[in-house]
Amino acid sequence: MTDNNTLTVGVVGLGLIGGSFARAYRAAGARVLAYDVDEETYEAASIETVAGPLNDESLAACDLIVLAAYPEACLGWLEQHATALGAVSSGAESGPLVIDTAGVKASVCSRAFALAERWGFAFLGTHPMAGTEHSGFAYARRDLFVGAPMVLVPPTLPDPQRLALLDRALTLLAPVGFGSFSVCDPATHDEVIAFTSQLAHVVSNAYVKSPTARKHHGFSAGSYKDLTRVAHLNPSMWSELMCDNAENLAYEIDGIIDALAAYRDALNAHDRERLRMLLAEGDRIKRALDDTAADASTENKG
Repeated sequence: MTDNNTLTVGVVGLGLIGGSFARAYRAAGARVLAYDVDEETYEAASIETVAGPLNDESLAACDLIVLAAYPEACLGWLEQHATALGAVSSGAESGPLVIDTAGVKASVCSRAFALAERWGFAFLGTHPMAGTEHSGFAYARRDLFVGAPMVLVPPTLPDPQRLALLDRALTLLAPVGFGSFSVCDPATHDEVIAFTSQLAHVVSNAYVKSPTARKHHGFSAGSYKDLTRVAHLNPSMWSELMCDNAENLAYEIDGIIDALAAYRDALNAHDRERLRMLLAEGDRIKRALDDTAADASTENKG
């Protein structure tokens, strides 16, 4: 920390996620430094959130640096500043802890872990499981992450070093208010996120392409709203994330195509009993998943 014991946090990318980190830390009393390629965004954030620029000269003052741009932009910044990060770090135990918030981990972490090892600074992959259908600093909220899950993806290290890195991350992330933390490897993260996040965006985005969508007004309620919420997205960001996780996402898309084909075939055959069984199977799986989630929540509270 700085000499006056004020936590100093650097943020790269002041969109929804980076802006929300910046606002959360500022609300918690931290000093926030930032970098964004868009000067107007940086100037807007400087009014009440950002105290100054994040660069080679100021990063030494940071306890934590949050990379919250697109994956390639995060890696580009890290490559550009790796030498400076190494210069202010006496090994991975000192200097700023660098985390990224990208929605894919294998492609990001493989390069970031290598940079951290080569130049001697601390890096931890993370993925905050929170967001909205909106993007940009204007929609950033200081409470976006309150109660939300956070996934931590550490490098392969001996247990004492790995635990020390995770403990350091938990301490530095505490002011943001995450509700729970889980730890996994990059491959597992990307496999699961293809289903829980990326597939949901693809299905929602494809669903609104029906010609019927143009005349749904007056006929829709909760089901339509729930299924279409994430059809509104940032195409540039999501196409990058999805291509970085193409194999896992394509596998999930194949699975849902096969499942939909079964419903279609039952309808074409007017096979009411087959359709009933398919619907009942989905209902049963969903109920089991909900029960498992409820049990896990009870165990965590206990």
